[in-house]
Amino acid sequence: MRQIYLDYSATTPVKQEVLEAMLPYFTENFGNPSSLYTTGSLSRDAIIKAREQVAHLIGAKDKEIFFTSSGTESDNWAVKGVAESLKEKGNHIITTMIEHPAILRTCENLETKGYRVTYLPVDQDGRISSSQLADAITDETILVSIMTVNNEIGTIQDIPELCRLSKEKNRNLVFHTDAVQALGNMPIDVKTWGVDLMSISGHKIYGPKGIGALYIKPGTRIANFMHGGSQEAKRRAGTENLTGIIGFGKAAEIAERELEGHIHHSRELRDYFIDQVTRRIENVTLNGSREHRHPGNVNLTFDFIEGEAMLLYLDMNGIAVSTGSACSSASLTPSHVLTCLGVPLEKIHGSLRFTMGDFTTKEDLDYTIEKLTEIVARLRSMSPVSKEKGW
Repeated sequence: MRQIYLDYSATTPVKQEVLEAMLPYFTENFGNPSSLYTTGSLSRDAIIKAREQVAHLIGAKDKEIFFTSSGTESDNWAVKGVAESLKEKGNHIITTMIEHPAILRTCENLETKGYRVTYLPVDQDGRISSSQLADAITDETILVSIMTVNNEIGTIQDIPELCRLSKEKNRNLVFHTDAVQALGNMPIDVKTWGVDLMSISGHKIYGPKGIGALYIKPGTRIANFMHGGSQEAKRRAGTENLTGIIGFGKAAEIAERELEGHIHHSRELRDYFIDQVTRRIENVTLNGSREHRHPGNVNLTFDFIEGEAMLLYLDMNGIAVSTGSACSSASLTPSHVLTCLGVPLEKIHGSLRFTMGDFTTKEDLDYTIEKLTEIVARLRSMSPVSKEKGW
């Protein structure tokens, strides 16, 4: 059976060039980077190179990159680390209602410890209002955390402008952005953007899973999250994930080299898929901003049917997609992102996320569109609701 993968926002395959860079460090140059002998120094040198590669992709300096186990750990470190370090300055945190669960659950945890959190709403495209952000900032605000690209609907926020505005209102606050979905999908320059903290991850850019990083702007007050040894300049303890770090570094190098071509390829396929599906299938709605959008993200609502049923039928035809973010797709809870956009509950359950990447072809999409058209027609013919009856 033909196999088509359209869930690149969940994870990406490791590119051959990345795998080849990693392999020697599993069996040959496997030394602990903290060891003083030659094998250890070879590992240490490889980490230094990888740190430079990751830093260069986002316009940072190598000493500003701290490796973690994931984007989730980076998010937790950013939020909890700032909260602990600046608790004498204030207890107010601002984020949005459509953040990744790694931010939302962490903020909820801090609320049980006396912190006050403002969750900003979004418009129907998933974008926040700069005026609402400005109005929410007070002298007690210590952290603003706003994701660059939403993982479900692909909406892009204007982080440079939101960061500038936040600093104007309170120059002492820390500005963090979760850029996991943005990395490798749009140009990023932490210096131009002005952010203090940025979370990124390797497995979204054709690197291995289990490796992430937190960019920390010099002078940013943030408590350590992991305690133990002196790894990561004494900021994040634990023996380094050597092969993961090397893979992340190589993936970052490739992402920077191929960024323009990757964006063009993904955007062309994205727009083709949106146009074809909405032309061939009735009662389909695109969720999120058409203009300010991840180049490979298509989130669609199909009226009168269940997304889970569509997903299973597509899977039976060798097509892998998602009903939302991979982090929460196993849950029956309606997407908090689509809920915040004002999508009715019954329509939320009829939504699918298709995400394209470097190995996606137009032929893959044509096959998917053909099967999707058949599946939607079949499921609607069995649906107890109809266009005439309404919801």
